[in-house]
Amino acid sequence: MSHQNRRDFLRNIGVSAATLPFIGNLPGLAFANQARRKQRLVIMFSPNGVVPNMFWPDQEGDLAYMPLKESLRPLEPFKTKLLTLHGVCDRVRGDGDAHMRGMGCLLTGIELFPGNVQGGSDTPAGWARGISIDQEIKTFLQNDPATRTRFGSLEFGVMVPNRADTWTRMVYAGANRPIAPVDDPYQMFNRLYGRSRDRELVGSVLDDVRGDLQRIAGAVGTEDRRLLEEHQAFVREMERDLRADRESAPVHPMPPLEPGIRNENANIPRTTRMQIELMVNSFTADFTRIATLQFTNSVGMARMNWIGVNEGHHELSHRPDTDFPAQTHLTNINKWFCEQLAYLCRRLDQTPEPGGQGTLLDNTTIVWTNELGKGNSHTLDNIPWVVVGGGLDFRLGRSLRFNRVPHNRLLLSLAHGFGHRIARFGNPNFCGDGPLSNLT
Repeated sequence: MSHQNRRDFLRNIGVSAATLPFIGNLPGLAFANQARRKQRLVIMFSPNGVVPNMFWPDQEGDLAYMPLKESLRPLEPFKTKLLTLHGVCDRVRGDGDAHMRGMGCLLTGIELFPGNVQGGSDTPAGWARGISIDQEIKTFLQNDPATRTRFGSLEFGVMVPNRADTWTRMVYAGANRPIAPVDDPYQMFNRLYGRSRDRELVGSVLDDVRGDLQRIAGAVGTEDRRLLEEHQAFVREMERDLRADRESAPVHPMPPLEPGIRNENANIPRTTRMQIELMVNSFTADFTRIATLQFTNSVGMARMNWIGVNEGHHELSHRPDTDFPAQTHLTNINKWFCEQLAYLCRRLDQTPEPGGQGTLLDNTTIVWTNELGKGNSHTLDNIPWVVVGGGLDFRLGRSLRFNRVPHNRLLLSLAHGFGHRIARFGNPNFCGDGPLSNLT
């Protein structure tokens, strides 16, 4: 269907703008961005480093012949689609403490501006001096009608503090232009489906477009109808979840929230699942091909009492290696984050690629990372980089070890995986050897 025929079809059938989110990824309509294989990137962040001997595989090689360590064990079902990258380091220095540089330079690969945010005993700093790699790739995709999507990118969060500073932002639209993640599923749902109502007034999106959807269903083929029904079912289920949350909320007046508290700590598991479901559906509907999922923030203080950890994450990460209870808690915290990654992988792997081959996971690369390699030393060496999924056609099922290579080279590899052949990204001093070797 040509662009003109598509416009004529939509005009003739009389659909409203509110209906467009439901029909944008129907293969039978042959929209422009259906013309080639869809590639997607998800960057997932969790803070405060890892316990190295409970995280990294012991050696380089085929993961089929080595067990995963405790913190990565939830990814056992996905070992053939897994890649661990040891020895990739954040070599960027300059102003700010390690947490600040670890967060602000993580996806930008460039120094922070001088500023007035004080971190530890180091010099104060401000925002990053450049764009983050997810936004660089987003711009590349959005400039081509064959890969353009409705949003370009979506930034999901889970209990990100309600403040703006270098510890809370990893995504940048450009120098000095941080982008805040959306950590409220109600707000993300409204963004995806165009509702202007707040969480106390959640109604039915489907009520607004029901007639349009009935007309569309009668005018498209069997496969398109199936996808349309699945999309409607997801929206209906999400609406029920949001309404149930609202109806179960206390009826008495709530006191003012303490500054810096975004969502309740105890709700982190539920919020995480809701955000993951919204992300998976945004891929199915082709709202975006670039997404980030940020858990808390650098120096995040979540208390994961649902896994028996009652102390703050950042506080635990400062304990010495000889504090074995703390090391056990930190291992279990990272294992919980890994379980959320495994859940995302499972949901993507369960979902057929609309109008394409394989599953969403076959066409999506997920990168799990952290602002530190190890919390109690505040090292920026051996930053955790765990890759899952086939979106960028890396050779998977392997444990790789590098010799302290700058992470800018990995960021270049992500761009090149999309066909964006940039020669440098971030600080050019760390890009001289180009993308990482041995990935493809």
